[in-house]
Amino acid sequence: MAKDTVEVLIEGGSATPGPPLGPALGPFGINMMQVVDEINSKTADFAGMKVPVKVNIDRDTKDFDIEIGTPPTTALIMQELGIEKASHEPGLDIVNDLPIETALKIARMKFDSLLSNDYKAATKEVMGTCVSMGLSVDGKDPREAQKDVDAGKYDDILVE
Repeated sequence: MAKDTVEVLIEGGSATPGPPLGPALGPFGINMMQVVDEINSKTADFAGMKVPVKVNIDRDTKDFDIEIGTPPTTALIMQELGIEKASHEPGLDIVNDLPIETALKIARMKFDSLLSNDYKAATKEVMGTCVSMGLSVDGKDPREAQKDVDAGKYDDILVE
């Protein structure tokens, strides 16, 4: 029972039998449209974002299963804020403000793929991403907001 795994980055809800999926799966001889349909149904909620997808294939039976990852934190932040681009000069140019509630929402979406053990730490990871994107968090520098989380200022919001 030989298994192969193909990993691709697909735009949510719009996979096609063409590149990058087609050339990667073609040699395995599995039904391409079944794979495409299943990927599109599983990634429909991430429309417009790049989503990591793993297709696990059993070479002998031609059976497959699909694992969907979550989009990068930056993509989730940009979607939540409705922005097209992050800052070109993150230290100098602040392009938007991320509310603490939204940072928590993104932390919950990404929790399984983050290194954190709780939502408080996961929210701080999301805030760290804001530093390199040129975003403020609750009207302040993300590093200051992280210190406020440590000090317990957001404990009423960051409940498990």
